[in-house]
Amino acid sequence: MVTETELRLDDGRILHVYDTGTGAGDRRPVVIWHHGTPNIGAPPAPLFGVSDRLGLRWVSYDRPGYGGSTPAAGRTVGSAAGDVAQLADALGLGQFSVMGHSGGGPHALACAALLPGRVRAAVSVAGLAPYGAPGLDWFAGMAPTGVASLQAAAAGRPTKEAYEASEPPFDPEMFTPADHAALAGDWAWLMQVVEPAMQAGPAPLIDDDLAYVTPWGFDPGQLLCPVLLLHGEQDRVVPSAHSRWLARQLPRAALQLRPEDGHLSVLSSGPAALEWLVRASA
Repeated sequence: MVTETELRLDDGRILHVYDTGTGAGDRRPVVIWHHGTPNIGAPPAPLFGVSDRLGLRWVSYDRPGYGGSTPAAGRTVGSAAGDVAQLADALGLGQFSVMGHSGGGPHALACAALLPGRVRAAVSVAGLAPYGAPGLDWFAGMAPTGVASLQAAAAGRPTKEAYEASEPPFDPEMFTPADHAALAGDWAWLMQVVEPAMQAGPAPLIDDDLAYVTPWGFDPGQLLCPVLLLHGEQDRVVPSAHSRWLARQLPRAALQLRPEDGHLSVLSSGPAALEWLVRASA
């Protein structure tokens, strides 16, 4: 069962929180989930079976502007760490692990970098590298619609807002046949978090994309905890070169590339990633 609550932060904003915990006496290890763009923050239901078997508790939240969470003007990727610290304090969580998919990957890494001693281990699935990363052709291998969207963000908020106002068409070719098969199977759940995220319009998506292409507020080299970078080599949304680059920067990175997977089908390796997380955080 997932309990949904609202947490008032120190600056007055509301954070909409999800928790599979059973109350104050729940001492299971916690994984804080970071959602992609555009999603709301409900934890990944297709992974509930394996997390129950492993004895894990999920905590997550709607990033600012999504779902029930208040927007935060000018937020960066690194801003996630401050919100997560307050969330963890409110729930009485001393230490925890983090996991993120797609745009959630950088936000999970932000927590690992900026909350040393609290984050025990981190998993980034199909996550982005910093924009302008030296030695990385950031757009290479990305679907044309993704390139156009993120180049608009790199040009600044007015250009990005104009781009989204033009109602760019959805491009099914950005997903591989394996991705479409995943969406027709267990990961059909993704539509349950995408559709409500889009109901309030593109503003939170714009904030996300601007955060990805501006300084993140931390250096990946700061991460001292174990990190798993999981990526499909056929990914057309975030090319696997992003995780390859991150693996060269992170002191304790494990890189796992899935040759046949794309951006969504790589989530089928989520159970193995959670097993790695349990071992790494022990």
